[in-house]
Amino acid sequence: MRVFSEKYRLLSVLGLLLTAGFLAASVISYLDARDNLNKGISEQTLPITSDAIHAEIQKDLLRPVLIGSFMAQDVFVRDWILNGETGPEQITGYFKELVQRHGATTGFLVSERTRQYYAADGTIRAVQPNDAQDGWFFRTREMKEPYETNVAVDPVNRDKIIVTVHHRILDSSGNLLGVAGVNMVLGTTAQSIDGYQARFGHNIYFTDAQGGIVLKGKSATPAAMTLQERPGMRDIAARMLDGSGKSIQLDYRLNSSTILVNSRFIPELGWYLVVEKNASKQAQQAFVQSLAIGALTIVLALALVFFATNRDQKRMERMASIDPLTGLLNRQAFEIVLEQSMLDVKRSGHAISAILFDLDSFQQVNDKHGHLVGDQVLRTIAQLARRVVRDNDIITRWSGTEFLILLRECPLEIAVGVAEKLRHAIASQDFGLPSPPQTITTSLGVAQFGVQESQISFFIRADKALRDAKAAGRNRTIASVMENQDENIAAAIARRG
Repeated sequence: MRVFSEKYRLLSVLGLLLTAGFLAASVISYLDARDNLNKGISEQTLPITSDAIHAEIQKDLLRPVLIGSFMAQDVFVRDWILNGETGPEQITGYFKELVQRHGATTGFLVSERTRQYYAADGTIRAVQPNDAQDGWFFRTREMKEPYETNVAVDPVNRDKIIVTVHHRILDSSGNLLGVAGVNMVLGTTAQSIDGYQARFGHNIYFTDAQGGIVLKGKSATPAAMTLQERPGMRDIAARMLDGSGKSIQLDYRLNSSTILVNSRFIPELGWYLVVEKNASKQAQQAFVQSLAIGALTIVLALALVFFATNRDQKRMERMASIDPLTGLLNRQAFEIVLEQSMLDVKRSGHAISAILFDLDSFQQVNDKHGHLVGDQVLRTIAQLARRVVRDNDIITRWSGTEFLILLRECPLEIAVGVAEKLRHAIASQDFGLPSPPQTITTSLGVAQFGVQESQISFFIRADKALRDAKAAGRNRTIASVMENQDENIAAAIARRG
């Protein structure tokens, strides 16, 4: 019986030693995993999430900036100011169409010469230097940058952000004509933040330079109005708002948990973006699970974040407006310019024409000399087109070897003359091709937009004229003459051809 008792005593001691060793190993592994996990969240996960949100904000701000730029460069706006600002209803009507077309809150303009303020709602008044509400104009007119962006939370609905863009209007000599502006609402921003939190699993909110929480999602945890009022955060608030513009990693204790914080200044908003993660909760979950499963979960989480970041980056790249090979507008940016031009045609009645041209037998260049030489030829074609047209005309790379030129305030007969000038310039250009020598020619189709015509019909006619030029033997210009156009114009075009 005593031997039996000793046996169980030995088994008990061995069991206690094994249990103690396992618990000690588990605790050491937990502490090591916790430190590594905290480092990974602080140095990788939170900064990556912050970068992704910053990229989304830049994408949202791109549209009002583009609209403000197009307003400032619109020929109608410049001519209206230069012609003495007669007919205020013309400019207010222009802003009404802009608001309806782009979903803006309002559009407005202040003339440098008369200091008159014109808005989409018909408001016309004089701006005053000592009036606080007019300070934006006098600040913008002194700027060296072409525009400024102001962002504020809607005082009526704090779930929304209002973006205001002020853009300087310059004449051809660089003299200030005025300042144009546009207001846009970026949508229900609190819902967007809730989407970020659901996607990344973090706590996200924005603060001003003093630490006041200005915007947060409906599921965000900060109940206090400032960082200084939040338990545990008041000691690190000053370091979070140091104004350096760098991404800062900090941590604080809340009850028994460690909260990791990433803070960065967003210059486009003038606010700080704060992304938090409860590291203790994550570490405790990893401790309950096996280390292998915990490590796999971290890898999957990082892979998801990297996937989301790459997806957002690709989306931003697709929004780029310049064709990387030729430096011309791409089709996406051209569509925005086209909308503005169509509005101008319907409003002013000015003629607008298009030249669609394609290089003849260009595949032979690539086959004989290689694609690098072919790319250089395309860049030279873009340079020739820029020299032939005016500064306010629009050139875009339509497809592989096809280019489209939009000629503002240009009737069909003049457009054909421009097309012929371009055709001769290309045919006489020495592209420096290696032996054997080869002459580069182009076929061109020209069409003038009809006021009652759709954009699709307009481009179909230009494309058909180009195909007819190809079928007729290449190296020629063919114009699409509508039935209601002047027969004299058609005859003149035929003689020119």
